[in-house]
Amino acid sequence: MTGEVLLVEDDPLVREALAQTLDLAEYKVHAAGSFVAAKDVIGPGFPGVIVTDIRMPGRDGFHLLDFARAQDGELPVILLTGEGDIPMAVRAMQDGAFDFLEKPCDPKTLLASVERAMRLRALVLENRALKRRLTRGDHAARMIPGKSAVAQNYRDRLRAVAAAGQAVLVTGPDGANTPKVADVVRRLAGREAEIFERRVSSGLSVADLSAAFGAVGAGTLFLDEVAALPADTQFALLERLEAGTEALLIAGTYKDLGLEPGFNADLRLQLDAVRVDIPALKDRVEDIPDLFLYYVADIAERSRVPVPPVPDGYLADLMARDWPGNARALMNEATQFVLGLDGPEAGEGLGLAEHMAQVEKTLLVRALQRNAGAASRAAEELKLPRKTFYDKLARHGLKPEEYR
Repeated sequence: MTGEVLLVEDDPLVREALAQTLDLAEYKVHAAGSFVAAKDVIGPGFPGVIVTDIRMPGRDGFHLLDFARAQDGELPVILLTGEGDIPMAVRAMQDGAFDFLEKPCDPKTLLASVERAMRLRALVLENRALKRRLTRGDHAARMIPGKSAVAQNYRDRLRAVAAAGQAVLVTGPDGANTPKVADVVRRLAGREAEIFERRVSSGLSVADLSAAFGAVGAGTLFLDEVAALPADTQFALLERLEAGTEALLIAGTYKDLGLEPGFNADLRLQLDAVRVDIPALKDRVEDIPDLFLYYVADIAERSRVPVPPVPDGYLADLMARDWPGNARALMNEATQFVLGLDGPEAGEGLGLAEHMAQVEKTLLVRALQRNAGAASRAAEELKLPRKTFYDKLARHGLKPEEYR
């Protein structure tokens, strides 16, 4: 596991031995012999954990713990204790220490404790990052999480259609949550402060449509599942769009309007001019952890409950699933997780290594599918050397020619 560890130990030999153990485990180690030498590393942005001896000349481990908690109350501190220090260490844990370990410290015990603390720290920092994205930056970056190329292109497309100043068609697979995307588009279009009206298209009369446009004024009218709009209302909508409207019209559908019998061809062409297609989760598997944590943070805040810790292997399990229900299914999973309604723990019966193997295979398959079985392009997309890529294919029994 990677991450940073601030190691504070006044004994040079012990400090060197502990630092070597952490370094071999691929942690970046900041070694210090005293509180004074360590304090400048400690802060709210420190991306790791602290391991400190209790008994040190001058400012001891208790002082360091108090200082760390004052800087960041969620920064994990692991205390190293001598034989006679255990009662003090227990008291320190009651005051907020993450763990305490007896000296001399077994390397496996040390690394297990650091790894647990590091997972907690990573989750805390990720939740903070999600909250920052909710309060600053552009709306696409805040409301559409994900680091994949698919996510980046999707956000760029949303910005482009919002800037067009025309009616927008939002399409996507089942469960893609077109209303949420409509909300993002109207915010990007600068109409956040205006009225946002959502109307179900099925059964919407010409009079209802006219009243809806009148109600929103310079705001946004979202027609949910526009494929179900009655024929006479379709014609009325086309006339209104051709004449020009003060409101921003966003139409959402999970269907291909070109294949819908009876849907007005001219209206379809009018809507299709500015269109955004929501990518399916199967096409952006690597974004599932970011999306899930985004939903968890949002649902926890709205439900006024603490963000629960994510168990080992949980995110890997989510990435390994197919998600035919897309965003809505993932949101349901996040809701059940936050409210404790999710039943058996995800991945029961599988260890972390098995979960990660599932995720790796999923990413390899998706890359081959996106590149029509072209192994060189798939390897380049995953930023893997060709030999490593082929080794992984062999390990999972995958053959590029089966995806051509």
